[in-house]
Amino acid sequence: MSTMLMHVLFSPYRRRLQAPKQAVLGMGMLCVLVASLWSASVRAQSILPSLGGDRAGLSGFQFTKINVDPRSAAMGSSNMADALGAASLYWNPAMASRTERSEIMATHTSYFADIPMHYLAGMMRYRNFAFGASLHYLTSGEMMVTTEFNPTGTGQTFSTQHYSIGLTASHRITDSFSYGLTLRYLNEAFYDIEYPTFGIDFGFFYAVAETGLRFGVGISNFGLDATGRGSLTRPVLDPDGEEKTEDEFENLLLPTRFSIAAAYDLLDTDTHGLLITTQITNPSDNAEQFGIGVEYRFIRQFFLRSGYQFGVDESDWPSVGAGIQVPITGRKLHIDYAYSAFERLGDVHRLSMRISL
Repeated sequence: MSTMLMHVLFSPYRRRLQAPKQAVLGMGMLCVLVASLWSASVRAQSILPSLGGDRAGLSGFQFTKINVDPRSAAMGSSNMADALGAASLYWNPAMASRTERSEIMATHTSYFADIPMHYLAGMMRYRNFAFGASLHYLTSGEMMVTTEFNPTGTGQTFSTQHYSIGLTASHRITDSFSYGLTLRYLNEAFYDIEYPTFGIDFGFFYAVAETGLRFGVGISNFGLDATGRGSLTRPVLDPDGEEKTEDEFENLLLPTRFSIAAAYDLLDTDTHGLLITTQITNPSDNAEQFGIGVEYRFIRQFFLRSGYQFGVDESDWPSVGAGIQVPITGRKLHIDYAYSAFERLGDVHRLSMRISL
């Protein structure tokens, strides 16, 4: 009887003591992971310093590597382990089944040289499953046609079109583990030439008990090479001034990338929240990149974010961003903005709207 009484009296205090221990354990594991990822990245660059540079320019479909999510971009593209809502369809399909409600998302990115990029996504929850569809679209805008005979322009214009259509399925097996898969159709069009192909993304998510620490692992753009279709007729600089028609083109490779990420809630209360994220990305056509980010949350409605991505050319300053969550007739409207500065290429602005259904 005395043992039972002691258990009843002191069990609440024991749980309170265990919570800080879990937080310390989670923070320690995150620090070890960050140090491991950072040292692995540094060792890879020091042992093979020219490998990443030698791979650059070998792949097409570069638009798929442009971050579509303002929240992630503001946090140094480091939140694959904490991608929220419909944004998970781009970063980690395993996160889709962890979203509480169905959701739709629309994003606009003002890229370099006023190039617009758009992203539309929607996902639906059903029990422990989630299904989604996404469209990633970029166009170059109208550009002048130049030739050897008219280097300042012929008076004609052209544009390039780049898009990816994805279908996603995600399964939440337990409270700690989930996985997901996305099947993509990709196409790039130049003049009368197009490069269609298929690819897949797949990812995993794992949460470490109640420590607030979670991990994400994924592979994106894994698939077949794209073969050019169509023909291109252009004038040739020769005495006769004849035109040359080309109908054979080199294949384009998909820019496959492997990512591993971690996220940890350093502070999580109804009033304040502080999230730390980190991610290392190994692309098939460039050097490794290491990102780290932080997000501060106030009363679960206002958000401030910042982050930095190491190994990205022209990126000398941290990215910043903000967000707001507004309740509307039982739904939640999320508006997020991100700003990224590059040394010579200019600034990149991203704006998105997400609404739960």
